[in-house]
Amino acid sequence: MDDYLRLADRIAADIASGRLRPGQRLLPQRTFARRLGIAASTAGRVYGELVRRGLVVGEVGRGTFVRAAPPASGAGRALTEPAESAHPPVDLQLNYPAAAGQAALLVPALAPLLDPAALAGALRPAPATGTAAARAAAAGLLAEPGWRPAPERLLFTGNARQAIAAALASLVRPGGRVGVEPLTYPLVKEIAARLALTLVPLATDDEGVLPESVAAAHRTAPLSALYLQPTLHNPTSFTTPEPRRRALARTVTGLGLPVVEDRIWSFLRPGPPFAALAPGLTHVVDGLSKRVAPGLTAGFLVVPQERVPAVAAAIRSGGWSAGRFALEAAVRWIEDGTVTRLVAAKRADAARRQRLLAARLRGFTVRSDPHAYYAWWELPPPWRADTFTAAAAARGVAVTPGPSFAVDAARTPDAVRLGLASATETELDRALDVLAEVVRGSG
Repeated sequence: MDDYLRLADRIAADIASGRLRPGQRLLPQRTFARRLGIAASTAGRVYGELVRRGLVVGEVGRGTFVRAAPPASGAGRALTEPAESAHPPVDLQLNYPAAAGQAALLVPALAPLLDPAALAGALRPAPATGTAAARAAAAGLLAEPGWRPAPERLLFTGNARQAIAAALASLVRPGGRVGVEPLTYPLVKEIAARLALTLVPLATDDEGVLPESVAAAHRTAPLSALYLQPTLHNPTSFTTPEPRRRALARTVTGLGLPVVEDRIWSFLRPGPPFAALAPGLTHVVDGLSKRVAPGLTAGFLVVPQERVPAVAAAIRSGGWSAGRFALEAAVRWIEDGTVTRLVAAKRADAARRQRLLAARLRGFTVRSDPHAYYAWWELPPPWRADTFTAAAAARGVAVTPGPSFAVDAARTPDAVRLGLASATETELDRALDVLAEVVRGSG
């Protein structure tokens, strides 16, 4: 059973036993998440599940309260059993795209690995530098007009998250400061906590991070590195234009400040990376989880040549090395054109889903790129992120509350991220209609 359901069951048991009384206010979701050491998005799912079961009610601007009595429709059902719904729940938190017929496309490249001799080689450990074939294949895959990474600068991890962790661990000592966008990939916050790093939110505008904010933060106390998503930023999906990238590159070059550039979604919006402007400082993170599939993947790191030994050492010490089987499969998928075909299919799929989003949420303040697999919805008053997340969950739709992405806990947006990739188009269509109804007050 998922962790969030176990937590929901525990609270439901407290309600059933009377330890939580009717009308009693539950902890704010952020406080609940901190107290249990869980992600804010998980806390939102717990509270949403309780709302869905009819055990609590969220009141906009006030919080979440235990209901005065169980709902009449659930009179004969145990309090911990989820209520039935007309439709299965739709998860717009997870965001793993899958092309039609994807599994069939992946099979031919894997078949040769089932030969005993080939399999024996593929099951041996792989170093952080991977194999010569993997370095060459990844360099070709990541190449963009005006930028092609040298194969000897390629390193490999089990996934892109591990690549981020390895890059930061190699650059920043415990207690060091890392500049980030004020809204950032939630797992970067977890990585920073585990590595004992301090994340410093940088000022941004509609074009991305302001170079002067980097210099100002560095003057306050030296930064050890930046972590940035200049292409299809998660969650807002904005892409930093070239003039701003150039200005930012001049700033980091002048300060000698390393950059970890996360390009995991960049395959949807081709273009040169920030690394093309600051090659001696930028550590590029990418991978196959979004291009191919999350279950059998590899993370890529392109690092400055002189930093290869240090980053490779961080990968080894963190236990973040890629499996050789995954590298062997990746090489075959890249070389036989499977990855190219999947990328083309997913670009077309993302564009269709964005058109669906635009039609269903027309009139709302939704920020998204027509190439992206996610969108950032700024909720109209009086909705708050936590109460909307709970109300959406009560209608069978899971979304990620904006505070999950906020670096500064004192500045949390009343917005939600919608992941468009994992649900079927039919499910997505229905879910977006439901969310619009909730905001309009008919949910």
